[in-house]
Amino acid sequence: MELTTLWFVIIAVLWIGYFVLEGFDFGVGMLLPVVGRGPDAEARRRVMINTIGPVWDGNEVWLIVAGGATFAAFPEWYATLFSGFYLPLLLILLALIGRGVAFEYRGTRDDPRWRARWDAVIVAGSLLPAVLWGVAFGNIVRGVRIDAQHEYAGTFFDLLNPYALVGGLTTLALFVTHGAVFLGLKTAGDVRTAARAALRWAAPAAVVLAVVFLGWTLLRQGDAVSWATGAVAAVALLGGLAAARAGRDGWAFTGLAVAIGFAVITLFVALFPDVMPSTIDPAYSLTTTNAASTPYTLRIMSWVAVVFTPIVLIYQGWTYWVFRRRLTAGQAGSSATI
Repeated sequence: MELTTLWFVIIAVLWIGYFVLEGFDFGVGMLLPVVGRGPDAEARRRVMINTIGPVWDGNEVWLIVAGGATFAAFPEWYATLFSGFYLPLLLILLALIGRGVAFEYRGTRDDPRWRARWDAVIVAGSLLPAVLWGVAFGNIVRGVRIDAQHEYAGTFFDLLNPYALVGGLTTLALFVTHGAVFLGLKTAGDVRTAARAALRWAAPAAVVLAVVFLGWTLLRQGDAVSWATGAVAAVALLGGLAAARAGRDGWAFTGLAVAIGFAVITLFVALFPDVMPSTIDPAYSLTTTNAASTPYTLRIMSWVAVVFTPIVLIYQGWTYWVFRRRLTAGQAGSSATI
């Protein structure tokens, strides 16, 4: 395998890790006003936030590494992507910053109005990236206006095309569903009951939107491999939701994780060998060849990845193992905790 192809695969794996892991904590954040309501609303919300408290910042490392790997391995792709998608990526960054601050500050005062304001920031900081990442990847796969100098020649409103907007709604619905399944796995009592109730309305929307978006993608530019990976994603999604209905929370979470992972694989397979197609002229498209760094740079990066990737995976796996037990309202702690 050529180094350019290898790093295209590595970047795809990093995005899979990000969407699978950050997807469920986006979902938990968006479900805060839905599952965390009632006479014991504050206790419920503390339980919900505590399920992702030990892991949410670690999940965002996948995004940082994906961005860094793109910058180092495919600098042309990085430059065109970040200049053309400047506004949506800035909105995502601001949302993630606000969300992180809210996690840290909501429990610093025992004041319902103070907590309510920060809870609103958590919801907005989860919802906005959940939608915009789908819009961004929809445009990357569909193609954008790239000129002969490999510069983005479109406007912000060109990014708001029907295909990309369906992609945004798809990631939104999938992440809400993933978050509900995660809460079913990680909590007990009233929070788990409310999460399962939320899943009953989130799951149908996720199935319909995922079928429409992946089907649209495959009909546009699918091949035998992408059709196969898309089929695996669909089967895993339906299997995960069936397991959730049967109360098999572990299998449900696994099914949703596999579904999201194979959905990302389908998008990257449909994209390859391009990394950013041009809708002006296919000859202007960025590919794994013309957007890549030098072979020497890619070799150095490959050795660094071989050494440090297992360390990161072992540490993050250990974190999830340590915090694997279910939480209840009685374990939520005081209002001064996260």
